[in-house]
Amino acid sequence: MAKRSKNIIEEFNQDEPVRLNKFLSDAGICSRREADRLIEAGKVTVDGKVAVMGQKVLPTQKIICNGKSASRENELILIALNKPVGIECTCDRKNPDNIIDFLNYPKRVYTIGRLDKNSEGLILLTNDGSIVNKISKSVNYHEKEYIVSVNKKINADFIEKMSSGVPILDTVTRPCTVEKIDDKTFKIILTQGLNRQIRRMCETLGYKVMTLKRIRIMNINLGKLKLGTYRNVTDSELDTLLKKLK
Repeated sequence: MAKRSKNIIEEFNQDEPVRLNKFLSDAGICSRREADRLIEAGKVTVDGKVAVMGQKVLPTQKIICNGKSASRENELILIALNKPVGIECTCDRKNPDNIIDFLNYPKRVYTIGRLDKNSEGLILLTNDGSIVNKISKSVNYHEKEYIVSVNKKINADFIEKMSSGVPILDTVTRPCTVEKIDDKTFKIILTQGLNRQIRRMCETLGYKVMTLKRIRIMNINLGKLKLGTYRNVTDSELDTLLKKLK
């Protein structure tokens, strides 16, 4: 498979200044949100001067983030990992369970969204901030599919309430698709990503999640990918994904 350029996600003009948080994201350093935190903490310099929020930069400028030089990576990296339980979706290398050390990928990447430590399954990682923002925006109603087992028998009332919306975190979850697999297992397709959403929904209805596995993000499926291993997202998958992100 030929190398893919980030320009297929978003056109990039070398002579046009871009916001510093976007530059750091495009460089594969971190997400834009994390970049803002680093800038605010004074850990980013541009041409030797401490950067400020909202600053724009050119690729020709000398940009240092956390003591390391940052330059834009033109190759687009997008990989699918089958994350095991116990691994945290954080780039903080001080955390012994961080996903970056677990993955041990040869280039800088970071996760698109999160999958909590006690869950397993599909998580996407990339070095491109544009695709992170487009997939992560909950307003876009992008589907994510999970297989969940709980501690007691599922009844029709549980399925109906999970499907129609459950009050958690001072809101009511969006209507979603829920399908019973067996007495204690169900499949659920969400179009939002509230913190520990499925676990909180189940707890509200008197159930405890025993296992939670994500098997799909939009058109990208976990398939037969072995636990703890990763693969490149295929060109065909990427083409379909980009069409859905427009």
